[in-house]
Amino acid sequence: MKECANRKENLKHCTCSYPGCSRKGMCCECIKHHRESGELPGCLFSKDAEKTYDRSVKNFMFCFSKY
Repeated sequence: MKECANRKENLKHCTCSYPGCSRKGMCCECIKHHRESGELPGCLFSKDAEKTYDRSVKNFMFCFSKY
């Protein structure tokens, strides 16, 4: 995995709470990983929804259908 020149700045806004995530602050790597898994990155979810680690599109649609 390549190092990200913007990682330090990105970490200020990264909402990922997954312990040991090697992609924290590396948005391109995070998006690539979740896309390959048919998921969305945690930063697109609310704080409470992100903590469930359910990154599925179905969960994303459920969470935002409440609004």
